[in-house]
Amino acid sequence: MTVPDFHQEVQIAGAGGPESLQIRRQPIPRPRPGKVLIEVAAAGVNRHDCNQRAQGVAHDGTLVPGLEVCGKVVMLGEGADAGLAGERVMALVPGGGYAQYAIADEALVLPAPDNLSDAEAASLPEALFTAWYNFFVLMKLDRDGFGLIHGGTSGVGHVALQAISALGYRVLATAGTDEKVAAAKRFGAFEALNYNDPALADKARAATGGHGIDALLDLSAGAHIDADLAMMAPGGRIAHLSGGNGKAITVPLRNLMARQIWITGSLLRPLPLASKALLADMLRRDVLPLLKQGAIRPHIAARFPLTEAWRAHHMMEQNSHIGKIVLVAEDNIHEREDQS
Repeated sequence: MTVPDFHQEVQIAGAGGPESLQIRRQPIPRPRPGKVLIEVAAAGVNRHDCNQRAQGVAHDGTLVPGLEVCGKVVMLGEGADAGLAGERVMALVPGGGYAQYAIADEALVLPAPDNLSDAEAASLPEALFTAWYNFFVLMKLDRDGFGLIHGGTSGVGHVALQAISALGYRVLATAGTDEKVAAAKRFGAFEALNYNDPALADKARAATGGHGIDALLDLSAGAHIDADLAMMAPGGRIAHLSGGNGKAITVPLRNLMARQIWITGSLLRPLPLASKALLADMLRRDVLPLLKQGAIRPHIAARFPLTEAWRAHHMMEQNSHIGKIVLVAEDNIHEREDQS
């Protein structure tokens, strides 16, 4: 396959708002051993990208945001699986997704289901890897327990909710408006609640028959910590996905000790490649069949061309959307969710 020498990529010009994202013409990276080069058809937009832009920092040596892509494999690094050449894939990437071409490790590349559009497939890797790692590796949710996702209609939350529910687990969700609560129920929530409700903890416990929550995934930077502690089952685990720009939370130790509640947090990016590769194997085995059956389908809130990444970040930071915001190649901008 012929690959050009240069492409367009979105770079963070400096710490700041969405306007600090700038399109630049740069040499196309070449894959090192075990890596592949993907011609990007769509890239998922995540809250992490906005945080990186606001701080103006490089990750994995790049100022190009983007943690997940869908597209065609157009070049293989030395030793990479020859069967991937020309394949339509979705991949978790360490950065660099906001570009016409991106590098991925072959171990973190998954086949893009034919029944999903490019935008839908690009919406999946970050959410699926995150959900699997936190619920099953870190918090060890079992089928007798109850999970909860704070932010069940976010880009990550609504996919995680669908995936965990489709696997047969009971997962509650919270959201901030009546519209979002209703959407969370459509995405498969065992029960959906408004996180602004003063009776949140009581209602969560009631929904579980008094059992409480065993595994809580918090995308809210600890905004509901008092309610969280009150709703947890004995031995319950809380995993935080957002650091809230250094925010501190106050925890009553007696409450924590009396019921042996675990509070931790996780970042997917720093995990060793071997650990991520194991997650990818689990997703291939257990989740890809559900994707092909249509049991999990991302809801696309909006598509923006790569050149308007700043608009995508502006929308993300308004926090009014339901589902996923995606950047797409110019020829995919009118692609509909129901195309397959």
